[in-house]
Amino acid sequence: MAKKNILVIEDNHAILDVITLILESEAFNVDGLNKGADFINHVLEFNPDVIIMDIMLPDVDGRVLLKELKDAEATRNIPVLMISARYNASNYTVDGLEADDFMAKPFNIDELMDKIYALLKK
Repeated sequence: MAKKNILVIEDNHAILDVITLILESEAFNVDGLNKGADFINHVLEFNPDVIIMDIMLPDVDGRVLLKELKDAEATRNIPVLMISARYNASNYTVDGLEADDFMAKPFNIDELMDKIYALLKK
């Protein structure tokens, strides 16, 4: 069975490192970005099976990236798990688009993995 690719977009380097370590220990291929610049091109190159994306990024709102992702034919079916310390599950939509799942920070590692495995089954 081929390894699954997971793209993590998180501006906090410590959180990005922790998520990367957790996912790599579960035998995922992980790539990380700390800002939204050139997001779609990176997605097309890495071909992630799941994207974990923070809402609050230094250069763009993650909800704008979500819209860009879901509006593009080539990327609209990639499951997205939005994460945020500031937002909750009721206010992370943009133009009626919702991520496939949401998780508040700080998060539980077991919950993170449960959500990722559920998204991989979609």
